[in-house]
Amino acid sequence: MFGPYRELFRVDGSWQFSGTGFVARLPISMMGIGTVLLISQTTGRYALAGAVAGTIALSSAVFGPLGARLVDRFGQARILRPFLLVYVAGVAGLILAVRTEAPVWTWFLAAVVSGVLPQFGALVRARWAALLPAGAARQTAFAFESVIDEVVFVAGPPLVTFLAIGVSPAAGLLAAMAFGLIGGLLLAVQRRTEPAVTGRGLPHPGFRAVMRPGLLVVSLTMLGAGAVFGSVEVIVVAYADAQDHPAWAGAILAVYAGGSLLAGLAYGARRWRRELAPRFLLAAVIFGLAATLLLAVNSLPLLALVMFVSGLSISPVLIGGTALVESLMPPGTLTEGLSWVTTGLIVGVTAGAALSGPLIDTYGAQRALVLPAMAGLVTAAIALSGSRWLVGRGSAMLAR
Repeated sequence: MFGPYRELFRVDGSWQFSGTGFVARLPISMMGIGTVLLISQTTGRYALAGAVAGTIALSSAVFGPLGARLVDRFGQARILRPFLLVYVAGVAGLILAVRTEAPVWTWFLAAVVSGVLPQFGALVRARWAALLPAGAARQTAFAFESVIDEVVFVAGPPLVTFLAIGVSPAAGLLAAMAFGLIGGLLLAVQRRTEPAVTGRGLPHPGFRAVMRPGLLVVSLTMLGAGAVFGSVEVIVVAYADAQDHPAWAGAILAVYAGGSLLAGLAYGARRWRRELAPRFLLAAVIFGLAATLLLAVNSLPLLALVMFVSGLSISPVLIGGTALVESLMPPGTLTEGLSWVTTGLIVGVTAGAALSGPLIDTYGAQRALVLPAMAGLVTAAIALSGSRWLVGRGSAMLAR
C-alpha cells in the first residue's frame, strides 16, 4: 500500500515543503482551543472565550482566500512573510491584552488580526500540483496531505491543552505562534519548489468568475462536513461526561481521526479508474449515511464503534473535493480555489461547535447527536444537488 507514497517522496524537495507545511499547519488546530484555555483560565468566562475564538475562525475564513489570491498573483514567498508578521503581532497582542486585563474590545481586535495566518494546506497542495502531472501521483499527494491534516487535528489539541494547563495559560498560544512562524518562514525560503506565478500582470477574473458553481458546491459540501466535525468534537466530550467516563472522549475522538487516516492512506494508494466527480459524489453520500449511525448510539462502546466507521468516510470526501478544485478554477487562481475549500471547513467546524453547545444544554448530549447526523445528510444533499456542475470534471485525475 505504501509503494505510491515512496514514489511520491522521490520528487526533489517534496519532503522539505511537505514537512515544513505540517509544522506551519499546527496552529489551525491549536488557536481555537488555545484561546479558550487562555481566556477561561484567566477570567473564568467561557462564553467570552468562545466568542473570541470564534472571531479568530471567522477572520481566518475571510483572510484565507484573500491571502491565497495574493499568492496566486505575487508568489508564496513574497506574501508569506508579511502575513506571518501580522499573524505574530495578532497572537502576541491577544496574549498581552488578556494577561494585562486590557479592554475586551482589544481582545476581539487582536483576534481579527490573528486570523491572518496563511492557509498552508492550500500552499502545499499548490506545490504538489506544480510538481506532479495530473493523474494518480497527484491524487496520492493530495491524499497524503489530507492524512497530514488529520494528524494536525489529532496532535494539536492535546499539545495545546498540556501547555496551557501544565505550563502557563498563554503557553499554548505561544507554541501555536512559534509553529506558524517557523514553519511558514521555512516554507517561504524553499523557492525551488514554489509554483510559478501565473497571475502577475493579469487582471483578477473577479469573484463571480472564481466562485463558479462547481467550486461553490465543493465549498458548501465542505462546510457541511465541517459542521459534522465541529459538533461531534463537542458532543462526544459531553456524552462521555454524562456517562461518568470523561476520559473516554479523547480516545473516541482519536478513533474517529484514526479511521479517517486509514481511509486516506488506502484511498491515495489505490489506482482509480472511475472519474473523480462520481467518486466524490458517492463519498459524500456514504459520509452522510455514516453520520446517521450516530442516532443509534446508546453507550460509549457503541459510540466508539460508530465513530470509527464514520471516520472511514471522511478522507474520500476531503481528498475528492480538493482534487476537483483544480479542474474548476480559472488559470492562475488554484491557490485561491483551494483556500475556499478550507474556508468552508473552517466555517462549518465553527458553526457546528457553536450550535452543539446550546443543544447539549437544552436537550442533553444524547439528543444533540441529531445535529451531526442531520449535518451529514445535508452534506450529501448539497453534493448531489450540484452534481451537474461536477460530473465531467476531474477526468485528468483518472489513474493512468
